[in-house]
Amino acid sequence: MAKSHKSLRGQLLLDGGKLEGSVFHRSVVLVCQHDPRGAFGLVLNQPTDKKLIEVLEAELPKNLGGDALFSGGPVQPSAMSFLHGDPAMVHGTVLETVSLGHDLAELVALGKSWSGTQRLRVFAGYAGWAAGQLDEEIRRDSWLIHRASLDLVFRLPPQELWRHVLRSKGDWQSRLLADSPEDLSWN
Repeated sequence: MAKSHKSLRGQLLLDGGKLEGSVFHRSVVLVCQHDPRGAFGLVLNQPTDKKLIEVLEAELPKNLGGDALFSGGPVQPSAMSFLHGDPAMVHGTVLETVSLGHDLAELVALGKSWSGTQRLRVFAGYAGWAAGQLDEEIRRDSWLIHRASLDLVFRLPPQELWRHVLRSKGDWQSRLLADSPEDLSWN
């Protein structure tokens, strides 16, 4: 009998302390797609020093141009993706209130129709897993899983996200990991 697949779409993956030395050290990844063929996610807490106006060849609305570009992961660093959310959105593609896009024209249109409740983040590259790869990494306890929300995706400062989510889990192991120094030799 075939084992049924449990999708992690809409979940956060947090470095569970075993990814030191990798691009995913202390990262928080939003799983945007996950099925038996593989998974696609975006790293939420790795802003770059580049602004959107510097890297996107488009007539960007002023409200978007100054936003930071995020490193979404190590796969295809020239590929653009974006997350947009709004508390009023009821049929998001990643979460109820968050959708994923890849089209520059759609990004520009979103910027032109901007409202105060909308949120947007643009990424270069992504995190990708082949069939069964993410499931195996989770079995090896490389990742901790936490339910995503509009606030976790957009509102917290990226440099605080990993620690905040770990502390909110409430167990002593997660709090200990959140409070550990970046370099364990400092301990």
